[in-house]
Amino acid sequence: MSDSAIERALSGRFDADGSSEDAGFTLIELMVVLLILAILLAIAIPTFLGVTKSANDRAAQSNLNTALISAKSVFQQNGQSYNLITNPTYTTPAAVMSATLALAEPNLSFATGAVTSGSSPVQVSVAIASDGNGIILAAQAKGSGNCWYVIDNSIAEPATASTPYANLSGVALTSGTAYGEAKAASSCTAASPPAASSTVSYLESGFPSL
Repeated sequence: MSDSAIERALSGRFDADGSSEDAGFTLIELMVVLLILAILLAIAIPTFLGVTKSANDRAAQSNLNTALISAKSVFQQNGQSYNLITNPTYTTPAAVMSATLALAEPNLSFATGAVTSGSSPVQVSVAIASDGNGIILAAQAKGSGNCWYVIDNSIAEPATASTPYANLSGVALTSGTAYGEAKAASSCTAASPPAASSTVSYLESGFPSL
């Protein structure tokens, strides 16, 4: 076999006239490949975004549970009251509690006003019932914008309870712990949790389903 014949055999299949059958992909073949890639991306991207948002919601819930555990510890150490003794530096019970929780949980940031998602460290909003028997914690999930709430009452709050219970009723006023969600909330603050509606719900059994 001549050298040229060997080279042709190694380089691909050839017709009788010496032209290659594997010269390259046709335009149709390339279009089919691109179409398949587009279909795969159309399926994968929404799934990925959904999983990411769900993970961020779970992270916000976990942060609230962590903050609640620390707050309950403070509650027990303070004679079963969330209303800590005010000092000249912190003028409100919520501010005192925020500062106290910040020492216990340095990975979280605590505030008395509205909090936003995406901040570092993660922010948790804090509000204390005027009678010292309840605490409300709120955190906003990154991406979804959902605002999650934990409301812990050592005794039932009266139906006429003022801030931060002004808009609440039912499960959020009973003794025990209630969990809430406000979907795609424009504001997330423990001081003014929204009343239950088509986009806001509260449960005693755990956080509402996503």
